[in-house]
Amino acid sequence: MPVIANLQHLARGEVILKDELPAAELELGLHDPAVRAGPSLRYDLVVEQFDRALLVRGRLEMTLHCVCVRCLSEFTQALRLAEWTCHVPLDGEEALPVAGDCVDLTPRIREDILLALPQHPVCKSECKGLVQPPRSSSQPSGRPDNSLPASAWSELDRLRF
Repeated sequence: MPVIANLQHLARGEVILKDELPAAELELGLHDPAVRAGPSLRYDLVVEQFDRALLVRGRLEMTLHCVCVRCLSEFTQALRLAEWTCHVPLDGEEALPVAGDCVDLTPRIREDILLALPQHPVCKSECKGLVQPPRSSSQPSGRPDNSLPASAWSELDRLRF
C-alpha cells in the first residue's frame, strides 16, 4: 500500500502517517549488485497542507544489504533520513497527481531514498580491501628489479629535438 495523504483529512489539520511500506512497492529499480533494499521502509511522517501544497516532515528508515566494494564481504547498513522534509506542490509542473482526495507521496519518498543510497558501500572505514596472499621468494614478480627506469622521465630526457 503506497504512502497516501488524504486532502479531506488535511483540511482539518495535520495528519500523522506511521507505518511500513514493503520495499517492492517503492519500485527502487536497484541494478547495483553492491546495494539491495531490505524488506521494508519504516516511515513516521507529519503532513500539513498550505494553500495548494503539502509539507511532509518526518523520519524514513530502511535496512540495506550491501557488499563492500573493497573486500567484497556482505554487511547490512541502516539508511536513516532522520529529519526528512519534502515540499509537494499540488499545482504546476512539479505537482503530484491528485486521485480523488488522495495524493500518493511514494514517488517523492522513492526519489530521496535513491539519492541517499551509498554509491560505494564500505563495511568499515578502516577496511583495507582484499587480503593478498603472501608471495613466496620463488615466484617471479613479473618484472626484474633491474628493468625499472631510474625515473619516470628518463626516457623523455633522452629525446633530442
